[in-house]
Amino acid sequence: MSATAPVTAPAEGRTLPLTSDAGVSWRLRASSLVAPSSWAGSEIHATVPGEVHTDLLAAGVIVDPLDADNEALVAWVGRTDWTYVATFSWADNGHARHDLVAEGLDTMATVTVNGTVVGRTRNQHRTYRFDVTALLLEGENELVVQFEAPVDAAERLAEELGARPHTNQHPFNGIRKMAANYGWDWGPDVATAGIWKPIGIQSWSGVRLAGVRPLATVEATTGVLTSHVELEWADDGEPDGAVVQIEVAGTASSATVVAGQDLAVVVTRVNDAALWWPRGYGGQPLYDVRVTLEAGGTTVDRWGGRVGFRTVQLETAADEQGSPFALSVNGQPVYVRGANWIPDDAFVTRITPERYERGIRDAIDANMNLLRVWGGGLYESEDFYRVCDELGVLVWQDFLFACAAYSEDEPLRSEVEAEAREAISRLSRHASLAIWNGCNENIWGYVEWAWRLPLAGRSWGRGYYFELLPALVAELDPRTPYTPGSPFSFSEFIHPNDPRTGSMHIWDVWNERDYGAYRDYDPRFVAEFGFQGPPAFSTLTSVVHDDPLDPNGPMMLAHQKAREGNRKLERGLGEHLPRWRNIDEWHWATQLNQARAVGFGIEHFRSLSPLNRGAILWQLNDSWPVVSWAAVDARGIRKPLWHTLRRVYADRLLTIQPRDGVPTLIAHNESSTTWKATVLVVRASTAEGGEVLAEQELTIDVAAREACAIAIDDAVLAAGRQNQEYVAARISAIDADGVAPAFWYFVEDTVLRLRPRQAVTSTHVARTDQGYGLTVTATALVKDLTVLADRLHPDARVDSGMVTLTAGDSHTFHIESVAIDPAGLCAETVLRSANDLVVAHDFVKDAPS
Repeated sequence: MSATAPVTAPAEGRTLPLTSDAGVSWRLRASSLVAPSSWAGSEIHATVPGEVHTDLLAAGVIVDPLDADNEALVAWVGRTDWTYVATFSWADNGHARHDLVAEGLDTMATVTVNGTVVGRTRNQHRTYRFDVTALLLEGENELVVQFEAPVDAAERLAEELGARPHTNQHPFNGIRKMAANYGWDWGPDVATAGIWKPIGIQSWSGVRLAGVRPLATVEATTGVLTSHVELEWADDGEPDGAVVQIEVAGTASSATVVAGQDLAVVVTRVNDAALWWPRGYGGQPLYDVRVTLEAGGTTVDRWGGRVGFRTVQLETAADEQGSPFALSVNGQPVYVRGANWIPDDAFVTRITPERYERGIRDAIDANMNLLRVWGGGLYESEDFYRVCDELGVLVWQDFLFACAAYSEDEPLRSEVEAEAREAISRLSRHASLAIWNGCNENIWGYVEWAWRLPLAGRSWGRGYYFELLPALVAELDPRTPYTPGSPFSFSEFIHPNDPRTGSMHIWDVWNERDYGAYRDYDPRFVAEFGFQGPPAFSTLTSVVHDDPLDPNGPMMLAHQKAREGNRKLERGLGEHLPRWRNIDEWHWATQLNQARAVGFGIEHFRSLSPLNRGAILWQLNDSWPVVSWAAVDARGIRKPLWHTLRRVYADRLLTIQPRDGVPTLIAHNESSTTWKATVLVVRASTAEGGEVLAEQELTIDVAAREACAIAIDDAVLAAGRQNQEYVAARISAIDADGVAPAFWYFVEDTVLRLRPRQAVTSTHVARTDQGYGLTVTATALVKDLTVLADRLHPDARVDSGMVTLTAGDSHTFHIESVAIDPAGLCAETVLRSANDLVVAHDFVKDAPS
């Protein structure tokens, strides 16, 4: 099996692309009887690369599966066999070998060329190469790809392997296909099929580059590039052998191979190589690598890519508190501020390079330094990893196993190995790749989710996570750390989700408990946690057409996939916010509560540094318009949660946290320089004018990448009327440098005496080059001020949100849009705050001092 990333684009002039953009006409038809009788037997135009659903939608055969409650109306697509047919012209170009190369077939496919079956596939995540030399004809040829119905295939394979526990409806664990395509608690059930990556004829003679795996690391100040180059020889292979040459940073190395030798390893050393760093820790220099293959005195093949020189370590050895999960790059500890990444569209062939970059910039703009590619999705496009390399975003890559028990029997095991080899070989060259992870929650599931009885001693994936996958990583990418699962405690004698050891997932918060329970945990590293909230109002109403709109309307519930999700949204308000009275209040209250819940958790986790070494939010993005845990919705609108993330993931954070029951100021400095500043801590009134009742001036001096705790004076904490007072800690104006103030409230908002926003704020709207500036000035405490600009136009975007103003404060929101009525920016449903909800419900009541 290949030990290097397959080369799918050989030297110029040797590839005949068979894709739609190359002018090849593809046709699609249903080849089983499940399709509606009104359409059965018909053919439509198909786009390759593409998917059945997108072709049917383009042809008007189906309604949009992601709109309204249409998902159920198109369920037949996943129960139908599909056939793609293309005719193409071919002329012999003189080469000895002609291979049909399919970079991605989804999933159970039979491939036929001119009436002869050349191969059968059973893995969406692999590249397939078939020798079709003897089958091609001068002139017109026919290529047929037949797909088994994806839902039927999953059920059949699961039955053949023996049914095993899994989440959600369909047995996705029986087939090597994107698990989330069968539906998840945030995604639609739209199991599809298709030629989802490029396909074409590659011609070659003598010898070719079958794969290239360049591994870049560092020894002292020298960059070391070890290039593993795999070769394939044709029957007429060059008798005198060949030469493999590697060029990087102006340095060339070469190796001579004899005829038939299938692997060359070439080491190239780059003196004083510039190191690649994650963002916030240094630059991201990338070096071009050129691989050429020469035979018979001429260049017969070539490959190009980029690498970055870096080292990565993951510390998990036991310590006095348990065992850490501590990531370092180039010997520098990195505090992880990240999010989980899911496929960015329910139909993945619609994801463009621009969308990948936009999504990654959403992470960067929120001050993140890591994205976790989750195991129920895909090994992502090269575009994703390229942008992460360029922008300094670390990548935690799951192998594709999630929330299920997986058979280790054949034929699944061989597919898993081939898939993993290809994935490791393809991705290992990326400087951003920081962690390989065996599975998502499967070890936890085996221990705690009642799997053992139905498994009855059968395999469940242990052999993959503890034997096969770590062995493959050690063989193919020894420079990158491996962890068997997430969560995992790095000992068979410790619960895999123990907060004291390794990584953990916190899901009792949201599913069962109030978000205040985050403080019950002192986790070493949080790899998943989150809280739901709806998408932007314009996104929601673009697909939910209930009249009147209602949180429990039929279309609304079609876009809420979590079990008892809306009940958990309501329960999650707890004592924090009042229950809504109308759909506008429901939307704002649940968005606000999502942002507050996650911010509460992250501030707590960061306050535990260095015990805690990071947090990875579930989740950054959405695949369709849905009520979910995402910070950015499917239309690219940043939710209030995103604005909170930008604050709590900032390099420098002030937060007030209880220590032995006493509110204490914590300063966490994740910048590269010492943080020295004067902080003014005040206890003030919520009333108009914001009278300062007590104050304390203190100095912080926090070294780079460290944290400190500072006591707050008793006089500042001695509230006379807890429901009318609060504490704020603010960096002095001269030292502020964008650091957000920290707040402490003695009571929840349902008790806190907040004033009506309209009565204690003034607004001013001014035209700008990009749209409008909305300046809000407060004369009393106004909490979580946010502009929901999309309610004026779906394309309107705002630069900031979740801003708390005290008496005398002003803030200007910058709105990018020219297609709005500026007067609407101050409308009741557009300019929002927590005050609006609390005052409107008259929840104000006295509280003890």
